[in-house]
Amino acid sequence: MKLSARQLNRALLARQFLLERSEKAPLEVVEHLVGMQSQVPLSPYVGLWSRVSGFQPAALAATLEDRSAVRLVLMRGTIHLVSARDALLLRPLLKPVLDRVNFTGHNGKQIAGIDPEELAEHGRSLLEEEPRTREDLGKLLQERWPGHQATALAYAVQLLVPLAQIPPRGVWGVAQGRGDHATLHTWLGAESLPAPSITEVVSRYLRAFGPASVQDAQTWSGLTRLSEVFDRLPLRRFTDENGRTLFDHEDSPRPDEDTPAPPRFLPEFDNVALSHADRTRITSPGFNGSSTRGGFTVDGFVSGTWKVAKGTLSLSPYQRLLKRDSALVEAEGHRLLEFVAPGADHAVIFE
Repeated sequence: MKLSARQLNRALLARQFLLERSEKAPLEVVEHLVGMQSQVPLSPYVGLWSRVSGFQPAALAATLEDRSAVRLVLMRGTIHLVSARDALLLRPLLKPVLDRVNFTGHNGKQIAGIDPEELAEHGRSLLEEEPRTREDLGKLLQERWPGHQATALAYAVQLLVPLAQIPPRGVWGVAQGRGDHATLHTWLGAESLPAPSITEVVSRYLRAFGPASVQDAQTWSGLTRLSEVFDRLPLRRFTDENGRTLFDHEDSPRPDEDTPAPPRFLPEFDNVALSHADRTRITSPGFNGSSTRGGFTVDGFVSGTWKVAKGTLSLSPYQRLLKRDSALVEAEGHRLLEFVAPGADHAVIFE
């Protein structure tokens, strides 16, 4: 069966709770999404506001503070917010990805000649003494390896050793917060799973991002050779408009392509726009995936970027919007301002 780009779009939006906001608890949604990008520490709050009915920031902040959720480096070597359970599941599975990031390119050159096991063990011992920022950790590591950059040494430890970036970083209402790191074992009081299931993870990826190809799952995770994992799952096959083979669970939602899709505001680097090899199911012409601004959707597709400063929401559409669409985006924009800038004088402008 062939699926159009619009059918793929509606299927993705439904699974991402972007067609209709979910009544689930925030942490349930985070687990369903297999984590949320958190390179910008507060971005998951906007992502959940767009996905969860009546979302309150304190509900997510509490999960970080009680350690049922945690922020750490995971998919593609980037920081994600995940449940504690998923941190212990995903971190060992993604070790090959993190090793590839660590030992190739610029960072690989910076740590050349250092025994990775010795570096990991020394870094772990320093962080088990007390949580430290990456800057402080780098200075201490440089005392032992004076011929190497402190930033490269600290980054290498962050990839070699499972580390949590701990509160107050990532807590709503705290201006940035110190970027202290602790070992995941110390912070959660638990070890990573000894035999984590990549089959479970791929299955969950399809629940949140499917229908999808093997290449899509590899783009999302950074892992390779996933075709054999797909073969182990009882999946239905589809094709897209370009003839690519897509896989999906039989019972996953695939709404009609004409299902209405209200405008939604996405934070910087939201996985919904970065987790497929072919992004045309969610992007519009003009989107390059590298914008440091958030994106907003029109008719289900990312159609421009946004930023908020001093109670003013500035919108930059990729193309001129119809008046009806502009009105819908503006109305949703005012609701966003009530969330991110309560009590301020609000304005929405199109740049």
